[in-house]
Amino acid sequence: MQKISVRSALSADQVGNQVKLEGWVRTRRDSKAGFSFIELNDGSCMGNIQVVADGALTNYESEVKKLSAGCSVRILGEIVASQGKGQTTEIQASEVHVYGWADPESYPLQKKRHSMEKLREWAHLRPRTNTFGAVFRVRNCVSRSIHNFFQERGFLYVHTPIITASDCEGAGEMFKVTTLDLDAPPKTGGKVDYTQDFFERPSYLTVSGQLEGEIFATALGNVYTFGPTFRAENSNTSRHLAEFWMVEPEMAFVDLEGNMQVAEDFIKRIISDVMRDCGDDLQFFNDRIDDTVLATLTAMADGEFLRVSYTDAIDILLKSGRKFDYKVEWGTDLQSEHERFLTEVHFKRPVILHDYPRTIKPFYMRCNDDGKTVRAMDVLAPKVGEIIGGSQREERLDVLEQRMQEQGLNPADYWWYVELRKYGTIPHSGFGLGLERILQFITGMGNIRDVIPFPRTPGSADF
Repeated sequence: MQKISVRSALSADQVGNQVKLEGWVRTRRDSKAGFSFIELNDGSCMGNIQVVADGALTNYESEVKKLSAGCSVRILGEIVASQGKGQTTEIQASEVHVYGWADPESYPLQKKRHSMEKLREWAHLRPRTNTFGAVFRVRNCVSRSIHNFFQERGFLYVHTPIITASDCEGAGEMFKVTTLDLDAPPKTGGKVDYTQDFFERPSYLTVSGQLEGEIFATALGNVYTFGPTFRAENSNTSRHLAEFWMVEPEMAFVDLEGNMQVAEDFIKRIISDVMRDCGDDLQFFNDRIDDTVLATLTAMADGEFLRVSYTDAIDILLKSGRKFDYKVEWGTDLQSEHERFLTEVHFKRPVILHDYPRTIKPFYMRCNDDGKTVRAMDVLAPKVGEIIGGSQREERLDVLEQRMQEQGLNPADYWWYVELRKYGTIPHSGFGLGLERILQFITGMGNIRDVIPFPRTPGSADF
């Protein structure tokens, strides 16, 4: 007997087939006529399929009538056209086998609606809810779309290291990796002697695969990385995680304008794929989480991304008459409230800001001839603000070394990165997209902790 998913079983072209389904019970209700209705879900889609279990089944009294939410079962039976409203098919069960019971007195996912905060305490169970099932189906779709976009354009997928000795952002907010005895670390001259550590020097969890990605871009052309990154930032906001996933393309012989175009095409492709493949899930988010989800995604997929310089954006903000919580002035980084004003109020569409002050951007961004700005760009989206950050990279050896010294970095610590500028240097560009950030945008979920399977935040490393 063929095993199929609930998603497949809900299709009218399955009527008449004898099938096997396996999944979890959402609800069970009994009829006075001597049969039961079981709502079954297996995670393949938002919908449940109704199983009709006749009282003539050998285990009807002993097991079927004791089923409750959370029980796992195997159903054998025939798919028939449903007589009920809102459903195309249902299953007339010839066999109901119980794999595992769920005590209705202690199983937390009963009919009661729980807060997102409470569900985080049950990260091992929350994927069974409608909300999180939808989140993680969308996450899967977005991940597949990312790979498809770059593979179809001839990009090479590169695995960059998770453990590194380099700080890409120069911010110092990194998790240290060590095998030293923390209770009694070896010391020389009063300082920890890292020559006795596993890597014989201070090492960290990576904040970005960009620098290593540049190595491959300067040898193999267009590449991308996609993997976990880490920030030891003591932040408990709805937009920050200590562990998150980043996709970072690096493109050889591409300037800032080309970089911005790829970023726009990339976002539009992801959104189009999700709208095509996750319609039911998106409708759920629109109905239950944020009623602007579908309209916002449609506008993003179909609309033009405006290019606006940082300097012009500052001028717009200063002339807006708005009183912002954070002061607006040239030379400071924009805050989320500024970014959202630009996208939601002033332009009413996505915006790509470019050419930021050099003093607020990392050493690797290419300096403009004005001496004040760098070839940086941020893609700003309605509702969430910055969704992509990137730049044209500094390919000139003398300028790169000057920038590193400006920011208190020792070029010798980045000798391999510097050497890329000595041997066949090229213009190149890239950007980074946080997977969880775009998932927040797509789903309308208010907290970034609710779009990653197991959120890592200050004080929280459960599961």
